[in-house]
Amino acid sequence: MSDETAPLIEYFKSYIPLSKKEIEVLNERFIERRIKRKQFILQEHEVCQYYTFVVSGCLKMYNIDGGGEEHNLQFAAENDWIVDIDSFHNKNPSKLYIVALETSVVLQIEKNDLWYLYTYYPKFDRNFRVIIEQKFIELQNRVLQNISATGEEKYEFFIRQYPQLANRLPNTQIASYLGITPQFLSKIRQKRIKS
Repeated sequence: MSDETAPLIEYFKSYIPLSKKEIEVLNERFIERRIKRKQFILQEHEVCQYYTFVVSGCLKMYNIDGGGEEHNLQFAAENDWIVDIDSFHNKNPSKLYIVALETSVVLQIEKNDLWYLYTYYPKFDRNFRVIIEQKFIELQNRVLQNISATGEEKYEFFIRQYPQLANRLPNTQIASYLGITPQFLSKIRQKRIKS
């Protein structure tokens, strides 16, 4: 097992144990990258080339609207995945940005390598299907929260979804994700501390 891919191998093993050959092929197909804080791994209009697994650090995926307002769609910290799935699979120019919020170490796989794993090692097809299903569930919950929850409820959901990030991210980042102002988020957090 390579030191670089050890966290990824442990991640996959939590679903289905991997054989020696599957571990070997995983080591061959993923590349490690070190990403500086504020460094982009995807910018708007580029085609997303990689599925990205976060070994350490934190990344975010966001969009900028016509008025220059930033809207955070997803955070990915340790043992999580981030990808513009439409751009990755359909080769469409991305409408999104993915940037490191902290100095990060990531493991990335290109589409051809991912398809190779799907074709010759069915466990990976199953694992990635589970990953995508979990992300789809997160997205459904997020949409439901955005259309029906109060700011306090959205923040509670954020803490449950990203417990390790509540104290790592500034209010501006969390507020953008929740669709509220940083000032309102400060009030929510102060109210939680008091109660």
